Amino acid sequence: MNLYYADHFVLPLPAGHRFPMEKYSRLRARLLASGVFAASDFRVPDAASDTEILRAHDPGYLARVATGRLDAAEMRRIGFPWSPAMVERSRRSAGATLAACRSALEPDTGCAANLAGGTHHAHRDFGSGFCVFNDAAIAALAMRAEGRARRVALIDCDVHQGDGSAAILADEPDVFTCSLHGAKNFPFRKQVSDLDIELPDDTGDEAYLAALDGALERVVGDFRPDLAIYLAGADPYEGDRLGRLSLTMAGLAARDERVLGACRAAGVPVAIAMAGGYATDIGDTVTIHATTVLTAARLFDANKRCRIAIDV
Repeated sequence: MNLYYADHFVLPLPAGHRFPMEKYSRLRARLLASGVFAASDFRVPDAASDTEILRAHDPGYLARVATGRLDAAEMRRIGFPWSPAMVERSRRSAGATLAACRSALEPDTGCAANLAGGTHHAHRDFGSGFCVFNDAAIAALAMRAEGRARRVALIDCDVHQGDGSAAILADEPDVFTCSLHGAKNFPFRKQVSDLDIELPDDTGDEAYLAALDGALERVVGDFRPDLAIYLAGADPYEGDRLGRLSLTMAGLAARDERVLGACRAAGVPVAIAMAGGYATDIGDTVTIHATTVLTAARLFDANKRCRIAIDV
């Protein structure tokens, strides 16, 4: 199972910035220390090319990002300061989801992961909510353009709606966007996904998992994709500063088991992206993301099953 990372392409942030950039390098270190993965399982992706990005994004927007000509309002909406390193990191993060999709679709593979990504708030012509380029939309359109997959599903379990993905892919009947998210959480102006499941604050494990089961019937059972892109946000967690859905770590592990297990049972390859995670203790976010990847390895990689013990 290939794991793609770009945490060494550092996005420089000012002191006190609320985005937990550190979680990515810590996740890679946690997975390497687990003994489940070899060093050769961790791979640096190519940067997403202009051609790949432009299937999902407006040429003018890409040019403004690449040359640092975003205005102050556009930068505030993204939430990061502009720098050449920001551009490279954003291209690499999108490239990691592209690589994970290609790897998952290889014969006898079935699953791969981007140890970052899930930048689902980026729209066609603007970025938003710490998202510059929409990696899932870029990857879904690339897999179709390359003839690797005809039907692609986005299973978005971040606590925030995948508004950018829904908007970019609205006119793509062979790409199914599914989002389970907090009804009263960001973004406050929602878009229309193919399937939106809006959940109240303090939903908790039982109600969340029941809603997820219904969603998976629609996505995996009815739509029958050739590829699923799973945005495995850690932010529904009860200890997350931006979450409010009150899921426990055990509930999030059960969520991963259901999503990945349903895809595995149906023979649907999966590319995983980490999406959001803003726990008060960044170690909790790292644990949740690591559990997602370890669950995938146990379900999809026979060579790793005997080495995995998940304790949440």
